[in-house]
Formats: sequence, C-alpha cells, structure tokens
Amino acid sequence: MRQSKGGLFVISAPSGAGKTTLCHMLCETFPNVRHSVSYTTRAPRQGEINDVHYTFTTVEEFRAMRDRGEFLEWAEVHGNFYGTSRKRIGEMMGAGLDVILDIDVQGACQVKEKVPDSTFIFILPPSMEVLRARLTGRMSDPAEVVEKRLRNALGEIREYKNYNYVIVNDTLEVALNELISILIAERVKLAKVDHAWIEKNFLKEE
Repeated sequence: MRQSKGGLFVISAPSGAGKTTLCHMLCETFPNVRHSVSYTTRAPRQGEINDVHYTFTTVEEFRAMRDRGEFLEWAEVHGNFYGTSRKRIGEMMGAGLDVILDIDVQGACQVKEKVPDSTFIFILPPSMEVLRARLTGRMSDPAEVVEKRLRNALGEIREYKNYNYVIVNDTLEVALNELISILIAERVKLAKVDHAWIEKNFLKEE
C-alpha cells in the first residue's frame, strides 16, 4: 500500500543535541525519506556543500524570498536567517516522499500553524553538561558562541511540550531506533492511509 501523499516530520533540538546526524541517518535507512535542505545566510562551515547541507544565500536575497512568501517557515537564529522553501516541500510530499524538517522551535511553531497535521519531534541531550561538551568538542565555534548557544538551549528546551514526541539522544543507535519507530507508526495511521487503494483492491462492488 502506497501513501497518496508524503508526511511532514518536524524535528527540533538545541544546537549540539545531534538532530542533524539523526536526520541524515534516518534518510539513509529509508529510501523514500528526504531531508529538506534549508536556506541560510550564515557562512558555510568547513566541508559543507551548497544545496546539500544548506542552500547558502545572501541576506538581501533571503529577505526578498521571505517577502514573496516563498518560505513555509523562517527564523533568525544566532544572528543568521534560516528558511524552508514551500516549493521544495510541496514537490517532495506530492511525489509520495516523507520529508524531514530539521528546524528550530521558532520555525516549528510556524509550521504547526500552517501544516498542523505534521509530526513534531523534539531531541534532548542527556544533560546540559553533555551538551556543553559536545559544543566545545566541535572546535568550530569560539567560546562566546558556545556560551550563547547554551543560553539559547534553555529557551528552546522549554518548548518541548509543543511536540508530539521527545527523544533523549544519549546513545545514538537507541535514539535512531526511537526515531525510526515514530516514522513507521506515523506512516500507518488511518489519516495517512491511501483510502482509494483500499476501495479499489478490497471494497469495490463485483
């Protein structure tokens, strides 16, 4: 049985909780799951590829796209803009693909208003001490940026009650299995079933 339309899975977490790694691992596990590539105005980090990790753009172009209503959601995070293309999401879901949105709590709130039947998942670190160690271990951000991310993390974590599921990413494999379980369960919900397929194959009159 094939879904007539793909689902939208919104995943948020404080920076350093491991949500991006989990999203990529989920996409590698399921061939019909796509990780949405967000637009951003921040500079690429070492090893990041345009249109693979993010679509990197200027502040001027981002604001122009925002004003044209081209973003499903957008937010300013740590002094940079991030946004999700309506067109990209619509095309993937229309093709029957499940789409993963790796976005912050501001963006998730906007998606909830526009696409309320999406699935919302929040990823927590095991503790603030572990989160600090992970951010420091990146070696990609100066100390003041790490401290800013830790302060922002507390505000983000307060929003966990607005999500359908909460996963604690202590052991990566365990967290991934929990994420996979959520995806499978959501796929077979009655609201996601292709009713026309059932009618055609089982309930049509002789």
